Amino acid sequence: MYDPVKDGVEKSVESVVYTEALPPAELADLVHCYWELRTETELETDFTLHAMPDACVNLLFDLADTRIAGVTALATTHTSLNLGRSFHYRGVQFFPGVWGDPDQSVDHYVGEPYQGALPLVETNERIAGLDFEASHTVLSEFVENLRRDGVVVANPVTSAILGRLHEIHSVADMAEAAALSPRQLQRTLKKTTGFSPHDFLKVLRVQQSFRADYLLSFADQSHFTHSFRYVTGYTPKRFNQTFDV
Repeated sequence: MYDPVKDGVEKSVESVVYTEALPPAELADLVHCYWELRTETELETDFTLHAMPDACVNLLFDLADTRIAGVTALATTHTSLNLGRSFHYRGVQFFPGVWGDPDQSVDHYVGEPYQGALPLVETNERIAGLDFEASHTVLSEFVENLRRDGVVVANPVTSAILGRLHEIHSVADMAEAAALSPRQLQRTLKKTTGFSPHDFLKVLRVQQSFRADYLLSFADQSHFTHSFRYVTGYTPKRFNQTFDV
């Protein structure tokens, strides 16, 4: 199944810990992982997270201020997020296409109290006093409620594409994998992910290159390097030198 890499944490940074955990089996068609990003001690300088597109939607909870939470997603290129010298975040990363309304998400750092209709603040208050492992039960219950209310729904189109990603080399291949015409694919992906088929494929290809030989997804090294630099902001060599992946 699709396994996007974590956002970029520079190898030179100390005292910043990132942890992932798998969801329970009954939520595995919706959730890629639960995650936590935190400082162990106050840093000497501000920490910058190099966030990369993966077509996923994340629920973000700021445990340092439980009023702050949000729904986040990136488009087709990277962004840098200054998180300061001390922080503690947890989140839920959903697979592409399962979040019912991609327009609810934002593509920037979430630093303001949540004002939306979802009970994100109440959930944040429940997990704030728990360790990461203990918070999984609360997060799973919350996701189940989102599924019951139709906020997150298993997406057969994106699931079919992600399940055959190693066979897909073009938008036409994507349409075939999803058993849709190119026009139907365009309409469905835009509605459920916010991406055009071309942009969706570009992001998935770069993500796949972290897990397998890039020649499985790109025609040649030049094409790969161009797409990789656009999505991540770095050449492949420089990225691997800079970040702990």
